[in-house]
Order: sequence, then structure tokens, then C-alpha cells
Amino acid sequence: MHRTQLLVLMFALACLAAPPAGAAEPAPAAGGAADVARIDGERIDRVLSGYVASGKLPGVSALVYQDGREAYFGAFGQADREAGRPMARDTLVQIFSMTKPVTGVALMQLWEQGRFQLDDPVATHLPEFAAVRVYAGTDVHGKPLLETPARAPTIRDLMRHTAGLVEGNGAAGPLGELYRQADPENLDHTLAEEVRRIARVPLLYHPGRRWVYSPAVDVQARLVEVLSGQPFDAYLQEHVFDPLRMHDTRYTLRDADRARLAALYMRSDDGVMSRVADVEALKLNGRKRALTPGSWGLVSTLDDYMRFSRMLLEGGELDGARILQPATIRLMASDALPASIGLTERSWLPGKGQVGFGIDFAVRTASPRTANEPSGEVGEFFWDGAANTLFWVDPVNRITAVLFAQWLPPGTMPLHKAFRDAVYHDDTSAAAPR
Repeated sequence: MHRTQLLVLMFALACLAAPPAGAAEPAPAAGGAADVARIDGERIDRVLSGYVASGKLPGVSALVYQDGREAYFGAFGQADREAGRPMARDTLVQIFSMTKPVTGVALMQLWEQGRFQLDDPVATHLPEFAAVRVYAGTDVHGKPLLETPARAPTIRDLMRHTAGLVEGNGAAGPLGELYRQADPENLDHTLAEEVRRIARVPLLYHPGRRWVYSPAVDVQARLVEVLSGQPFDAYLQEHVFDPLRMHDTRYTLRDADRARLAALYMRSDDGVMSRVADVEALKLNGRKRALTPGSWGLVSTLDDYMRFSRMLLEGGELDGARILQPATIRLMASDALPASIGLTERSWLPGKGQVGFGIDFAVRTASPRTANEPSGEVGEFFWDGAANTLFWVDPVNRITAVLFAQWLPPGTMPLHKAFRDAVYHDDTSAAAPR
């Protein structure tokens, strides 16, 4: 390991071993360590099956491990409602943004090797970012005004979503229009071309001043390519998926995968689930394409993503395969948005609860304050996907959990809260689904 990285890891581990001077002992989360003696499978069954029985969902499945052992598995309803194919343990789903933590792990492997420093300017490794400017409104003719950033965006900024990048294709205003004109997310682009186009769009804000979810993780994936000399998907296969025996996680579907792939549905405002036409849904994962984005795009199974989650819980190693060092996992799972950095806005992140953000994970920093917040434990780290998938890692209770469903848009039903509350024995949302 590079000497600088070793020193940083030792320092991070020492800092994280104890709370700051004068800090109070954190209060137990709703359903925290004192409450979780065992996983109540019947309770989780009732909650998940209730969503299907009520007609709210075509299908849902979940897998929970505790103390390194399987504590719960359940699958209910249909993976493909129209074909009558049931949700199963080996069902393949599109995990969308649950791709992001996988990308973060890949890039941090290269950090451990001394290939870069977290506070390196992005332009040190991707020169197309050397001339970035910040959007400062428009002139009297409606043309964008640009200014020099107060500091250069860094790799750390990319990994905690503070780099200044525009939100993506859905961004509003003049910058959103410029982004769509640049068309970086076209599936026919390579990662290199996508990132070149992203770099041509002005920054939305000065780096480090706001948290805004963006295609920054695609830039991370390109960094993996540049630093490793391998295509991103090939790097993941060799250094993450093969060592962890994640045999069903990939970007491009094989012919045999079609019979296991869950259909994708769109939920209307009145709760009706309509199937997304296969020709549209499979643009995401149905053909060999040039773009392998770090932000989204992988398909996986419950067991595959559980192996990834268990590796994180076990400090970067699973079944003899060392993926990262324990202190690196601790660093990734530590809040990188402390008050001291002076963020002025966190966008929708507070909607996830009492959380900060680490390296490609949300990090729970305090217990739920109201009954409306999902149960969880201080110190857990997690993320979800656009089709309402979810995973979390709870080091205190030694729990890892993966939840799969396949509907858009995200967050339009309290499934995540109900599942979490069922795992943590919290009665606040275990009633009939809404």
C-alpha cells in the first residue's frame, strides 16, 4: 500500500475508534441494538406479502443476514405479471443507483494502491475538467454568465456529490438545457465520451458548497478506466464480481437471462401499475452498448448483492476474498458532510432521515426523530435504486439487508420504511400498506 494511503488509513481508524471529546453516547435507534434479538421472519412476511395481496405491487423479494447467517428470505407476487412468472430468489432486477456503491468500491481499491489522492483535482487525471467554469446566472440577453470556480472540483467531491455537476437529464433551467444539448448519457457513447461531454457543461455551483446528486459516479467510473487501464466493466468483473463470486451481476444481459429478468412497471398517481414496454425497459440492459455508467446500469440478484453487502459488513473481505481494507470501509461509511465544511444546501438528502453522506453511501448519523422516519441504527450505511430497490449495512446489529422491487418512480410508496420497521420490530408502519 502507498505510504500516504497507509498513514491516512491509520489516522482515519484512530479518529473513528472513539467519539469526539464531549460527545454524548448516541441514543438507540427505533428498533436498535436493544430490540433486535432475532429477525422475525413472520413479521416481515406479513408486511411484504401485504403489499402484493393489496394489489399495491406486482412482486417483491428480500434477503436479510445477521451475524453472517441468513436470517430471512421471502419472495411474493410476480416478477413478470403479464407472463405469470413468480418473483424468485434468482430473479434478476435492474438495480439502478445501487450500482453506485459498487463503483465507489472499485475506485477505492485504486486509492489503496496509491493511484490517486482523494483531494486530487479531477483535472489531474481527467484533463477535460481543467477549464470548468461555474454558472452565475444569465446576462440581459439570456446567455449564461460564467465564473472561475473558487477551487477545483476534487475526487472527494465526486464521491460525496459536492463537485458542482448538474443533476443530469432531468435538471431544470438553462444548465439543464445545456446538459441535454450535450447529450452525455446517450447509450451509444463510451464512458470517455460521456465524461468529455459532462466536462463541457458549466458547474451548477462552486465545488464543496452544496450537495447535489449528479452523474458524478459516471466520472468515477471513467477514473477507474484511466487509473487501471481497463474498461470499467472488465475491471469490475476481475476485481469485484469474480472475487466475490457475484456470478449474476453485469451490465449486459445474456440470452439466458431474459427468462429471469423482472419486468419494469410505472406507477401512476392513482397507484395503477403499468408495465413499461419491453423495448423501452431493455434499452437499459437489453443489448451490448458502449456506455457502462458508474451511476446505474447493473442487473443483479438478491444473493449476489448480499455478497457485496456482507463484504462491506465484514470490513472488505468475504470468504477469503479481500476487496478493501477495513479502514477504507470505515472511511467510506463515515459522514463526509460535517457542518465544518459549510454546505449551504443538501437538496433532498434530508428526506432519507438523519443522515450524512460518505463515499457513495448515505450514512445514518442520528436516530430517527419522528415516527415518520424509517427505522435504523446510527452508523449504518445504505443506498437505494430508482426502481425501489434498497440495501443497508448495519454494523451495530450485524445486519445486512437487500430489498428488490421493480417500479418507477422511486419513493412513491412507503415500502422501504415498512420493510425497515419490520426488520427492526418497530410497529409504526407495519400495518396494512397505503
